[in-house]
Amino acid sequence: MAINDRIKGVSRRDFFKIAGTYGMSSTLLAAGTFGGAMTAANLARAAESTYERRFAKEAKHTLTFGASGFNPQNLLIERAGALEFARDLEARTDGEIRVDFIGNNQICGQLSCVEKTQQGITDIYAASTQNSAGGAPYLNVLDYAYMFPGRASQYHFLYHPKSQEILRDPYEKRHGLKFLFSHCELRGIQLGLSWQDRPTVTKLEELFGTKNRVTGTQLGRIAMEALNLNPVPVAWEETLDGLKQGLIDGAETWASAVAYANMSPVVSQCVDLKFFCGTEHTAMSASVFDGLGGELQDAVMESSYWAQTHVQAANEAALVKTVGFSDPQMPGTIFDENDVRVAFLDDAEIKKAEQMCSPEFQPQLWEQWRERLNGWAGGIDTYQEIYDIAREVDADMLPENVEPRRWWKG
Repeated sequence: MAINDRIKGVSRRDFFKIAGTYGMSSTLLAAGTFGGAMTAANLARAAESTYERRFAKEAKHTLTFGASGFNPQNLLIERAGALEFARDLEARTDGEIRVDFIGNNQICGQLSCVEKTQQGITDIYAASTQNSAGGAPYLNVLDYAYMFPGRASQYHFLYHPKSQEILRDPYEKRHGLKFLFSHCELRGIQLGLSWQDRPTVTKLEELFGTKNRVTGTQLGRIAMEALNLNPVPVAWEETLDGLKQGLIDGAETWASAVAYANMSPVVSQCVDLKFFCGTEHTAMSASVFDGLGGELQDAVMESSYWAQTHVQAANEAALVKTVGFSDPQMPGTIFDENDVRVAFLDDAEIKKAEQMCSPEFQPQLWEQWRERLNGWAGGIDTYQEIYDIAREVDADMLPENVEPRRWWKG
């Protein structure tokens, strides 16, 4: 069943009418549980049931969760785990923690969610680490070019006990935020409609000189400039029109982001360059976490672990069965229905890109940022440490086969 068939039974008007009755959080949490077709009537029933369960007792803590893009249309596309985390945390604490989930850019957007949590407006947020790096620069530590050979290595690092020392502790110390879990993909170049009638890209050189939108990551720009991809900051609301009109050639992002952000109608080729992270993460205010008390803190960590294992399996399935990030593509997927071709470059082309821009082969490009990040991490060689951990698993390992570990228990 195509993704659109699951949600087209509920109009935007009906959705907000139901949310007006049972609350946005209960309605979104209910919508996230549907595996088949959704109608206004069965969504209303599920929202009512969810509301009654959630408000059966008074909560000790109500946490505001701001998520940039999540709405009923994309809950089943990019499986980033935010709603699953909220649902599990409420159940695990038997309602002592209630999560007020505010998605669809209503309280914060990709660039501002991190700052809203730092300011205490929200307690938890979900957004990409790359867009959040503007407000929390330590997140750039994930964005060294070609540090991760594949999605399996990304998950392996997030589960690894050393991720505490290299990523999570410095992030908390410097920015007052607790990195909980993340979805994992690698970024490529999403070419607009001006590339519709051109052959599918097979060579790196075909991208040289193109003009591409860049997100908030400072390290991503280093890689793009080294690859002659002309990074230009373009406001999100202007990106779709730019891709449609040919004002820009492409945009750097990952496959499921194209699908969930409704970019597919204006993207003709999804070039799997794999050159740095695309990580839609969830993080929490460290001071709010510290104020919860021991048992509830344990629950937050266990729910984070559960959400991480859910994302690892669910997003891998959704990439193929919902997004259409495969060759050949499954019929009925978003890429199939919008004629988005996936350009998987061969190993030799990826190696060529790596030699042009990675710290391994072009260390001088990264010296300033590497020194800065290492200083923030207390002298750890951040790139080398993550690079080595990422290669503890085979480069061709299936991401769903990575062993989950409770990273905070060592």
